[in-house]
Amino acid sequence: MSTVSLPMPALPTRRRARRRRAELEALAAQGARELGEHATAEEVVRWAAEVFPDTMAVACSMQDAVLPHLVSRQVPGVDVLFLDTGYHFSDTLVTRDIVAEDLPISLVNVLPELTVAEQDAQYGPRLYERDPAACCAMRKVAPLQRTLEGYEVWVTGVRREDAPTRTETPLVSFDAKNGLVKINPIAAWTFDEVVDYATENAVEVNALVTDGYPSIGCEPCTKRVAPGEDPRSGRWAGFAKTECGLHV
Repeated sequence: MSTVSLPMPALPTRRRARRRRAELEALAAQGARELGEHATAEEVVRWAAEVFPDTMAVACSMQDAVLPHLVSRQVPGVDVLFLDTGYHFSDTLVTRDIVAEDLPISLVNVLPELTVAEQDAQYGPRLYERDPAACCAMRKVAPLQRTLEGYEVWVTGVRREDAPTRTETPLVSFDAKNGLVKINPIAAWTFDEVVDYATENAVEVNALVTDGYPSIGCEPCTKRVAPGEDPRSGRWAGFAKTECGLHV
């Protein structure tokens, strides 16, 4: 629908002032009580759309367009944040462009403070091979945190079966690190349910998913996964690292 690129220091345009932290925390607790543990993804999005109609952002890795599709059905024009790290697979960028064209969303390309070349000059080439946590912090975590200052709620596609670190993922919570409400409408979905939704709704899916990449991140840090292996075992292979830092 529309696309904008934001350098790390920039903020998206807000339609109104962000509510105080205490008020957002109370709204998150209220939502968790009202929705309980078994609300459907559509019910979770509906609640968020009613409470935060114009201060919502969807975070999307462009592994597929399930989450942007799900949310934009109830919130047309919603901002969809894509962390443009400079290290993505070409298939991921193709998926991003198709999603921006096909769905009623506003795509926001969130850029790090440093380009890849600037980072290489300052920290040395291939930082991801030596210190992937530092690379993720600069190219994902810091840009997202800065951008989220412009919103009251962010929607993620985190699912409980993704990894052992995500088994307790709630549908609604207060994200204390970023100071806003966080909703995970498909937290209870299985991988097969994601596939079924994409198929039934003709939703765009990254071509890498059917090429041995059930979890897709930056190209240098994502490897193919053998059938039956942990879907995230291809992320940061060889490192004691399972999360980029966005959800922990």
